[in-house]
Amino acid sequence: MFESLKKKFSRTSDKLEEELKEEAQQENNLDPDEKPQKKRSFFSFGRKKEEPKEEEATEQLALESGEDNSGEEVEESSLLSKETTDSEEITKDKPEEEKKSFFSFGRKKKEEVEEESVEEEADEESAEEDSEEESGDKKSFFSFGRKKSDDDEESSGGFFSFIREKTISEKHVEDTLWELEMGLLEGDVAMEVASEVVDSVKQNLVGKKIKRSNDITEYTFNALRDAVAEIIDIPGKNMTEMIEEKKAQGEPLVVMFVGINGTGKTTTIGKLANYYLKKGYTPVIAASDTFRAGAIEQVNYHADNVGVKLIKHQKGSDPAAVAYDAIEHARAQGKELVLIDTAGRMQTNTNLMDEMKKIKRVANPDLVIFVGDALTGNDATEQAVKFNDAIDVDGVILTKADADSKGGASLSIGYVIKKPILFLGMGQGYDDIMEYDAQWMLNQLFSDDEEEVSESE
Repeated sequence: MFESLKKKFSRTSDKLEEELKEEAQQENNLDPDEKPQKKRSFFSFGRKKEEPKEEEATEQLALESGEDNSGEEVEESSLLSKETTDSEEITKDKPEEEKKSFFSFGRKKKEEVEEESVEEEADEESAEEDSEEESGDKKSFFSFGRKKSDDDEESSGGFFSFIREKTISEKHVEDTLWELEMGLLEGDVAMEVASEVVDSVKQNLVGKKIKRSNDITEYTFNALRDAVAEIIDIPGKNMTEMIEEKKAQGEPLVVMFVGINGTGKTTTIGKLANYYLKKGYTPVIAASDTFRAGAIEQVNYHADNVGVKLIKHQKGSDPAAVAYDAIEHARAQGKELVLIDTAGRMQTNTNLMDEMKKIKRVANPDLVIFVGDALTGNDATEQAVKFNDAIDVDGVILTKADADSKGGASLSIGYVIKKPILFLGMGQGYDDIMEYDAQWMLNQLFSDDEEEVSESE
């Protein structure tokens, strides 16, 4: 998820580092005597350090204390192996008339072995000298594509420090923040959200004093993370807590779902029915989409699959009446949750929007949830704004979040309408839905370590 935003955040740090390094070179402010250290990557900040495995730690301790004698055994075995190999090669070079019995192969007089080993050592030393002369121009075939060691990375000059401490000024971040803003907009982040992130980063960076390049990376990481944390953490109602509150009053929680066609609204209702059924509640679904052909059959299919009651009328009947009957059924049967499916409609269709207002007026839902497709990016945010203006939604569910590589809708939609994201659709199955967690989202945006992200879930 959100690969493009991760790359954009990382480039912000790299760009600022280039700006400061170039200026320091002009000022002769780079420290040439600084001991090389490994440069930390942007995403390494905030990552948990792995503890060494017990076996590796024991081996390391043994090596440091000088108790490991395995090296002597390896050396002895390698010498024996070398002698055997050498003797076999010598035997192959013997004239045919000097052949001996099967068991005599590889057997030589002590004097012959010593003389030939001296000659071979001289040949090997000569070959090594020749290869050393050519090593500057040639590489082993298998060396291509091989990862550099830490020592190679450190000696590459990636890490640097300043002789005199530098202070980040507005001129240093001007171009960097412009590129960040353009990158966020390309990632389908809403304009006002991109501007808010950039302004927050600017405030956090300008005036910071730095001594080494790792400081730049760390400050940029923290500034971006803090800015995004404020954007995505919108306080709001928790649906499970609301069910408990209504249950204490002897009433069901009534939830109405709105959105345009094709966003996965009906499937999401099936997922939520399954989610709360497994939590021990008894949902009922109202098939209030009486306009679209096949809509009742579609929601009936999901209700049967998860095993919940569906309240439905004939096609073309009053959708508000269906919602009302479902609520009365829940009250009579002591069910805790009513999920009202409505017809998908474009936010520009005034007549259908008025019909949706009527359903809300009759059903008087406790929650109105907008269901948006995360893959549509800015379109999902604009749709949410229109629905919020028309009917005042209380929260958002984003579908297909698992397939969203840009992350624009997830970053923008809650902040723009000032309403929380309640759930994320994470796949095709009924179990593929999760309650939204701002900390989890932050880890998705700022971690390259998949194991760390999965742990935070």
